[in-house]
Amino acid sequence: MTSERDNPDRVKISRNSLTRTLWFVLGGLFVGIGSIGVLLPGLPTTPFMLLAAACFARSSERFYNWLISNPLFGEGVRRYRAGHGIRPRVKFAAASLAGLSTSYSALFGIPAEHISLRVFVAAVGVFGVWFILSRQTDRGED
Repeated sequence: MTSERDNPDRVKISRNSLTRTLWFVLGGLFVGIGSIGVLLPGLPTTPFMLLAAACFARSSERFYNWLISNPLFGEGVRRYRAGHGIRPRVKFAAASLAGLSTSYSALFGIPAEHISLRVFVAAVGVFGVWFILSRQTDRGED
């Protein structure tokens, strides 16, 4: 039996139309957020496109194929889904921006009297940076 890692381009469309619609809407939302990330510094594109690819793989073969063949981010999505990881430059940029933006938010964006919210935002930031850095690094082989 092959896994998604063995065949990353495998599309398994949900049989339930409501489930398929929900996956499709989520995929569209992630593409929208990721597209904003292309223009807005601090908002990463790749993680949202990876989420969109996972959603489209369950809802729409046409949109999945469009996403993985996109000249701007398709190669990164394909390589990640094939198990190659995240390119070092992308990993560094995503971890740095996530760390900086959540630190700034926790220290300056949230009023001092909301200490529990500050701690929560800081914890989410630490988790996000850890998660990004713990992913496999794509060294560009093959």
